[in-house]
Amino acid sequence: MSEKINRQRRRFLGIAAMTIATTQLGRFGSTNAQSSKTEPAVLSMMKSGTNTSFGSLRQIDAGVLNVGYAKAGPANGRPVILLHGWPYDIHSYVDVTPLLASAGYRVIIPYLRGYGMTRFLSSETFRNGQQSAIAVDIIALMDALRIEKAILAGYDWGARTANIIAALWPERCKALVSVSGYLIGSPEANKTPLPPKAELQWWYQFYFATERGRAGYEKYRRDFNRLIWQLASPKWNFDDATFDRSAASFDNPDHVQIVIHNYRWRLGLAKGESKYDEIEKRLAAAPVITVPTITLEGDANGAPHPDASTYAKKFSGRYAHRVINGGVGHNLPQEAPREFAKAVVEVDGY
Repeated sequence: MSEKINRQRRRFLGIAAMTIATTQLGRFGSTNAQSSKTEPAVLSMMKSGTNTSFGSLRQIDAGVLNVGYAKAGPANGRPVILLHGWPYDIHSYVDVTPLLASAGYRVIIPYLRGYGMTRFLSSETFRNGQQSAIAVDIIALMDALRIEKAILAGYDWGARTANIIAALWPERCKALVSVSGYLIGSPEANKTPLPPKAELQWWYQFYFATERGRAGYEKYRRDFNRLIWQLASPKWNFDDATFDRSAASFDNPDHVQIVIHNYRWRLGLAKGESKYDEIEKRLAAAPVITVPTITLEGDANGAPHPDASTYAKKFSGRYAHRVINGGVGHNLPQEAPREFAKAVVEVDGY
């Protein structure tokens, strides 16, 4: 078969897959509106907590890690990588994943370093939580899974990681869904003090800067993280079983070191690794993201987050912002899975 025919066939299949996905996820209108009558019943009734597990998980060596991850959907589907934040885990996507898989996507949901089944290959590797290291982990995972290019979607640490890949390696990112928008930062930029009310929201960052904070997080990590869930999503009435499924990932032997280093590094209180210096130098310049992007925000996000007006110009490609109403907090994909999945499919069509 000639290359010309191959290209035409791939283009036809891509259009067909997009049509099927859009049909399955319903027509896109205002995210503030109620479910339309044209949406399939499974979507119009979807609520957080509908699913409880991914089934069997996988492991793969990638870079400095052996990464634990869930997967769903056809092996030849369009790749989507879903990235979780702190203090959460892959279960943030337990309801999003089957929606995207049923629409024909190949969905990959990895545990970040320091979470769940993900482990360092060497005991000698520095337990580094800086932003560039986590982004390089995901590039290494894509290489290990032979994924050349994927839609990246995330919130919190996951959104920052997706932002970094979209900004510095746009050839690896087809499109982006980012909760709370543009989250790339630097220790230098973080030296600038915020107004007292804004600083108060970061209380845990200052706590982690102390040895008392490190010891406290080590001793009370489940109680601590449950408190963060409650503060970050004040209207999300999650039950014990939902929290416990994610809390198991905090038992990772590297979890405390990674979390403490991440927040100390942000304040310039801990050094990163020199091999990431060039990447961090580029990130400190706050690079513009050129890939198609949808940013999302919950109307009841209790965690520190920038106003959408402050980052809109950081996205130079086709761009849209959506506010998800209904008491949706920081863990948006788990609290509003249907809206998150619809954003992924919509941005795929940009």
